[in-house]
Amino acid sequence: FQPILDLKTGTVHHSEALARMKDESGTILSPGDFIETAEMFGLINAVDRVIARKTMEKQAAAGRKGARLSFSMNLSGKELGDEELLTFLKQAIIETGADPAQLVFEITETAAVRDLDQARHFINSLKEAGCRFSLDDFGVGFTSFVYLRELSVDYIKIDGSFIRNLAVSNNDRLFVRAITDVARGMGIKTIAEFVETEEVLGLLRQLGVDYAQGYLVGVPATELLP
Repeated sequence: FQPILDLKTGTVHHSEALARMKDESGTILSPGDFIETAEMFGLINAVDRVIARKTMEKQAAAGRKGARLSFSMNLSGKELGDEELLTFLKQAIIETGADPAQLVFEITETAAVRDLDQARHFINSLKEAGCRFSLDDFGVGFTSFVYLRELSVDYIKIDGSFIRNLAVSNNDRLFVRAITDVARGMGIKTIAEFVETEEVLGLLRQLGVDYAQGYLVGVPATELLP
C-alpha cells in the first residue's frame, strides 16, 4: 500500500493497493517485472481479481474495527469490456462486506481512450454500485481534456512526467495549473504522482493540487500509514 496525502489537511486520504510478486527465491518483484508477461499470457485478469478482492477484504476488516479506510486499485486497460469482471467486482463487494464508497478503481488514460464507449460503460456500472473512479497517467494524451468531459471520473492522476521537474520547469508548472483549474471547475480532484521533494510538495500546494503520492509521502509497504 502507498499512501496518498491530502495537501489541505496533511493527512492520508487513501492508499493505493499495489501488486507485488514473490519469485522462487522469495525476492519481491515489482509490476514492471511481471505485468507485461501476465498480459501476454492472458493472466492479468486473474491478477486484478486477486488484488481487488484482497483490497476489499482489507477495507471491510478495517470497517469492522471502526476504521474508515479508503483504497484505490488498478485495473488493466485490456479488461474494460469484460462483463464478467464487472460482475465479479460487484459480487466481491457484497461477499467481502466492503464499503463501495471507499473503493476507487484506477484506469489509465490511454486505456480509456482506446475504446471510449467501453470505458464509459465500465465506469458508470461501478459508479452505480457506489464506487469511485480515477483516471491514471493523465496528460500523456493530446486530447485529455476532451475525455474528462466524456468520462465520469472522480479523480485524475497527473502523470509523473509533469511532476518530477516541477521545480525547474515553468512549462510543467503551467501545465499542472491548467489541469488543476479545469478539473476543479468540473468537480474532479487532482492527484500528483512521483512527489519526491519538499520543494515540489510546496509547489503543488501553491498550484492548488488536492493530493500527493510519492516516496516523500510514503513508500509502498505492507503496513498502512496512519
